Amino acid sequence: MDMGYIKRNLQAKIDALLKIFPAVLILGARQTGKTTLAKVCRPEWRYFDLEKGSDYDFITSDYDFFFREYPQQLIIDEAQETPQIFKELRGVIDSSRRKKNRFMLTGSSSPKLLSAISDSLAGRIGIIEVGTLKGNEIYAQPIPDFYQIFLQDINASTLDFLKLTLATSQHKHQDSLNHLLKGGYPEPVLQSSDDFFYAWMENYHKTYISTDIRRLYPRLDEVKYRRFISMLASLSGTIVNKAQLGRSIDVSEMSIRDYLDIAHNTYIWRNIPSYEGSVAKSIVKMPKGYFRDSGLLHYLLNITSREQMLKSPNVGQNFESFVIEEIIKGLQSCSVKKWDYYYYRTRNGAEVDLILEGSFGILPIEIKFGTSTRLKQLTSLNKFIEENQLPMGIVINNSQEIKRLNNKIIQIPVNCV
Repeated sequence: MDMGYIKRNLQAKIDALLKIFPAVLILGARQTGKTTLAKVCRPEWRYFDLEKGSDYDFITSDYDFFFREYPQQLIIDEAQETPQIFKELRGVIDSSRRKKNRFMLTGSSSPKLLSAISDSLAGRIGIIEVGTLKGNEIYAQPIPDFYQIFLQDINASTLDFLKLTLATSQHKHQDSLNHLLKGGYPEPVLQSSDDFFYAWMENYHKTYISTDIRRLYPRLDEVKYRRFISMLASLSGTIVNKAQLGRSIDVSEMSIRDYLDIAHNTYIWRNIPSYEGSVAKSIVKMPKGYFRDSGLLHYLLNITSREQMLKSPNVGQNFESFVIEEIIKGLQSCSVKKWDYYYYRTRNGAEVDLILEGSFGILPIEIKFGTSTRLKQLTSLNKFIEENQLPMGIVINNSQEIKRLNNKIIQIPVNCV
């Protein structure tokens, strides 16, 4: 299937941002569909690619001439290739400050790019992050109704709303497991060939290390960073022991901290901060993290089949990471204001996998790989709800039934999120 036929959840949000700002920047990892998304949102606009030599020379040789010729309705791809363009855009935008819907740019993260945005275009540009495909996008379905609960205050009646609204799963259980195995990079996922999938992943991994990282961080030890990525795969979904990992690849703990930041800032890894707003005193404050795309993770772990995935000792934590990323992608697509994500763990071993906090309130979520969840497995979730006087919590698992597990906790199948 061609990427042009995949409707992305973020299209409506990009349209909304272009009504507010003169420019929108689409950020994300390579090969997540940023360019296609920009072209689908504004198919009639003029397109330039800064990784194409002729386009790069045409734009950078004389910015004044270029923007005089193309003062609006313009898509500029791979903007990180020349962060100077944001400084030039500031003058162009300010010459007609009230005009909206003029420019779209795409880019992979780099320190220079993000610095250029904050220095030059604060208040003038909307920024949106594009991840790999969410489940409903792969199976050509609308974004799940689950995300409607975040558009208002979460309260006791939200439990009934979920039970009534989510009566029908979004897609099949088998589809969710396939998505967990293969992840969501558009090109390999939409091919039916396993050989193509693993050849693509191998090339992606090599390109990420040898091209993207080398260009963005030229002083980085490429060999040690490659070893770091390989070893990090087995730690996905955990609190990374930086000192131990540093000893394993013969670098300092400070270098591991830098490597984690690089992986996070290039959108292959997500750091999740600890939730410190709880009344509990003995909170573990170290962040934990995971690979954002489960297909890339399984490639790095050499897991090539569903049977291998299901037998993996890490299947539970990898499923947890997969669900968290699906929820974050869903929330990024909605018009939810001021929200953030955390995990919660105390030194006594109490843990809640995901805490969402925003204009809607606080929602704790526990994630279990099995098809049923017993109440004794929810001691930490129940205690968190009680201590923080919350109206409800959610368990997401591989069940096929939406049901209340007690008066404040509802079970939701992964298909529905």
